[in-house]
Order: sequence, then C-alpha cells, then structure tokens
Amino acid sequence: MESNGKTTSHKGGRHPKKDPAVHRYSISLSAEENARFLSLYEASRMDVMAHFITACVFQKGITIVTVDKATMDYYMRLTTLFGQFRAVGTNYNQVVKILYRNFSEKKAAAYLYKLEKQTAEMAVLCQKIILLTQEFEAKYLKK
Repeated sequence: MESNGKTTSHKGGRHPKKDPAVHRYSISLSAEENARFLSLYEASRMDVMAHFITACVFQKGITIVTVDKATMDYYMRLTTLFGQFRAVGTNYNQVVKILYRNFSEKKAAAYLYKLEKQTAEMAVLCQKIILLTQEFEAKYLKK
C-alpha cells in the first residue's frame, strides 16, 4: 500500500493512543508480601491496580484515607450534645425573665438559686466531656 502523503481512513472503533503503554513487567510476591500489597492497595482506595503500582514505582503521592465509624459516631453524638448545650444557653435568659415576671421576687430568687445549681453541675459535666474528648483524641486518633 502506498502512502502518498495521505492518511489512511479509520473505519471505526477506539482512537489509538498517542503514547500507548506497551512495556510490561512481571514480579513475583510471596504470600506475606502479596497480603501486604493488597492491604495497601485497598487502603489507597484507587480503582485500578495498575495506577496504584505506577504510583508506588514512581513515588507519586499515594493518599490513604481511613474512616473510623466509631470515631465518626462519637463526634456526631458530641456535636448533638453541644447543640443541646447551646439550646440551654439561649433559653437560660428567657427562663430568668419568666421567673421574675410570673413569680414574686422571693419565689423567683429561690427558683433562680436552683437553676444556678443545675447550671454549675452542667458546667462541671461539660468540663468532664472536654477532658474525655481530649483523652479519646490522644489515645485513638493518630495525627
């Protein structure tokens, strides 16, 4: 077939790549090495094993993202708890106004004293939660 400066017509199918990957290499791994390799591959969450291998060979950045369900659950519950603390804080002023508006000064002061005791207990509880959270982060979360 002569090519008089003309390109041959392509009849269909996939367009050829400009730089196809045609060089192949083969390695052998022991059972222990294969298990380690597969665990690294799964931890990387890459879709294609060949991309993972080339990233390892050429030392590209391999990102491994681990999601701990227990930690996520802990932080979700902690966020909910702090939301409730905020709600108590916003309602505190309204309760004080209602106490002085609906009760006598003496009775309102007695209820306010009880409210202050409960608020002090809640502040101590909040400090304990903060300490437990710091302990949890130091013990279970590695940065």
